[in-house]
Amino acid sequence: MLIELPRHTEIFGSVKIHELQRVLKLDSGGFENPRACDIAFEGIKKVLKRLAIIVPIKNENIHLLEGVLRAIPFDCSVIVVSNSARVPQDIYKMEKDVITNVHNLTQQEMLTVHQKDPELGFAFHDLGYDHLLDSDRLVRDGKAEGMIIGMLLAKALGKDFIGFADADNYIPGSVREYVMDYAAGFCMSESPYSMVRLHWRYKPKVVEDRLYFKKWGRVSETTNKYLNLLLSTTTGFETRVVITGNAGEHALTMKLADNMSYSTGYSIEPFHFVYLFDEFGLKTDKIVYSDVVSAGIEVFQIETLNPHIHEEKGEEHIKNMLLGSLSTIYNSKLCNDYVRQKVLEELVDILERWEKPPEMLIMPPIGDIDAIKFAKLLNTHSDTFLWLKQGIFEDKVDEEAYLRSFKAGTPE
Repeated sequence: MLIELPRHTEIFGSVKIHELQRVLKLDSGGFENPRACDIAFEGIKKVLKRLAIIVPIKNENIHLLEGVLRAIPFDCSVIVVSNSARVPQDIYKMEKDVITNVHNLTQQEMLTVHQKDPELGFAFHDLGYDHLLDSDRLVRDGKAEGMIIGMLLAKALGKDFIGFADADNYIPGSVREYVMDYAAGFCMSESPYSMVRLHWRYKPKVVEDRLYFKKWGRVSETTNKYLNLLLSTTTGFETRVVITGNAGEHALTMKLADNMSYSTGYSIEPFHFVYLFDEFGLKTDKIVYSDVVSAGIEVFQIETLNPHIHEEKGEEHIKNMLLGSLSTIYNSKLCNDYVRQKVLEELVDILERWEKPPEMLIMPPIGDIDAIKFAKLLNTHSDTFLWLKQGIFEDKVDEEAYLRSFKAGTPE
């Protein structure tokens, strides 16, 4: 793959944020290029084998899910975390049927579990991580909660990299590119603590019976504006380096994932930046993760070649995303009175009322959770957990043996 070199890198404490890099050629020729990075396919393939793709889903079109699953490169493990309805119609059962069918056709490794499974809540409670449970000891509704479940299952698989793909993507080919872009980003990284965030080249809309290839979404444009303002007012130098504040398509190393806190709901993606700025930026009160500070954190922002077409969720969904995004910025340790005032003015325009944004619920790092024990508890007790091993049909899977093999250090 041929990717444009970043023209500038913003250094903020221990965090390096690279400017946007465009995908120039999905399949490159291996020639030296002073203006671009040519990443060999062999290097990308090595990363794919160590990468798990997590697909959070809630009541999405089954046909779209199937397209997404079939597009993810075979070398990756696929983890589907569903929060879809069980009654009156069991949508999760349909999703499991699709996952099983795709696995039996392709023999790709796939896992799935339902977010509201009581045994999932018991597993978190047994491991001492109650931060995503409600009063009934069930995992709360929320995208971030589902992502944490997926990350722990990826860790149980022994993966070094984790990436995310939305289940409502209409273009399966773009999903494949996203995963390849993740791998390319990790190939360029010099730090074990790195993140790859994707910027869609276009987000097409239907305008007067024609496709209009829109460059920016309203939520992302607003979020990026205030994340950059947060950086600018802290350093004293204006910047526009952040352009992936709401990047749902993103990936990170397991080492970084273990040391990140997570914000609940739709605020999880912009909170990545806020957390990195607060904990590893210029005004950190104390160093908690000395290894991370020593190695440094790299954030890659890659512009995709494919456009992105997904399901429209409506105006209320957009407002909730904006509220969650701006709340994380408003409550940042770095946020001063000037930025807070600007955020409040923005919220008045969005919500049509003057309202201080609520503090988002923060879930602490997952690095101390025993992921193998977590997966074993699900495998033993959960009725919704399904683990389909690579190269084995569904009726031949021995999930317990697979878990034991990873605990021993080598897959059987």
